[in-house]
This record gives sequence, C-alpha cells and structure tokens, in this order.
Amino acid sequence: DVFQDSQDAPLFGEEDEIVRLKSKVRHPLASFFHLFFRTSAILVYLLCDLLSSRFIVCMVTIILLLSCDFWTVKNISGRLLVGLRWWNQVDEDGKSHWMFESRKQHSLNTTSSAESRIFWLGLIVCPIFWIIFAFSTIFSLKIKWLAVVLMGVVLQWANVYGYVRCKVGGKSNLGNMAKNYLGAQLFKQVMKTEEQ
Repeated sequence: DVFQDSQDAPLFGEEDEIVRLKSKVRHPLASFFHLFFRTSAILVYLLCDLLSSRFIVCMVTIILLLSCDFWTVKNISGRLLVGLRWWNQVDEDGKSHWMFESRKQHSLNTTSSAESRIFWLGLIVCPIFWIIFAFSTIFSLKIKWLAVVLMGVVLQWANVYGYVRCKVGGKSNLGNMAKNYLGAQLFKQVMKTEEQ
C-alpha cells in the first residue's frame, strides 16, 4: 500500500524534467517566423544603403517584411505561442467590434515559458527600434524614409496594443487602468509622506 503511493509521486530529478519540458519550445517554426520577419525588416532598413542604392526596392522590401510580420504575429504566433488572439468584426449594422481573446488557463495546451519569453520580447523590443528610427529620420532630415518608418511603428504597435489588451482583458480600458495605477501610486506616496 505504501509502495503504490510512492510510485505515484515523482522520483528525485523528475520534477526538473517536467519543468524542462514545460519551458521547451514546442512551436519552433512559429517562434522562428515570429522573430524572422521583424528582425529582417530592421536589418534591411539598417543595411539598405549597402544592399541596394534604389530607395524603392528597399522600401517595398521593408514594407513586405513588415506586412508579413504583422500577419504572422496576429494570426499565428500569438495564438500558438501565448494563446492570445485579437481581430475586428463588423456586425450587420456596420459597427466595428474589436475582439480580444485568451486561452483558458486550465486548458491542456498551455504555453511554455520559453515560447512566452520569445513572443513578448520580440513583440516589445522591435517596435522600440522603429520609434528610434522615426526620431533619427526626423532629426537627420531623411524625410523620404519617414513613411517607411511610420509604417513600421504603426504595424508593430498595433500588434503590441492588441496583445496587451488580450493579456489584461479585452473589456477593460487601458487608459482607465493606467489612471487607476497612477492614482494608486500617487496615493501611496502621499500616505508615506504623511506618516513621516
């Protein structure tokens, strides 16, 4: 009787194997393309003068990479890597409704921590580069690149906005959440100063 109970419990070292399997990348192709299109667009933008002297060729290449990135992140990698998706639905009256979904936590197909890190780091870091590029094109007066850079900012930040809304809850207003957080922080600071 005691022997059977011990067989149900994991042996020494098996817990580490379970944790390792959970943090393993289960969707390597989705993880690869999640990072490939966005980093390729940044690299083409940075190396454009070396790759081609034609502005139109570089612009079209970057916009195609950004479009492929937007579609891949919105439709594939968000769903597979972190269990989130968002889309726009138009009803019969012509009203646009934004839908934000997240996979149930108790679902058998839970996400791995490695895939989650890949997704969120790629989703947040790359748009920061496009914002830096936007400021650099304005300050260096390379106005012809401004349309390309703004396309990068808009497409990548649209996915950031959509997935953050999915993560925190689609029905909640992010502006109200920020105000509530800042209000709570301000209240804590006021209470600290009054106690001293």
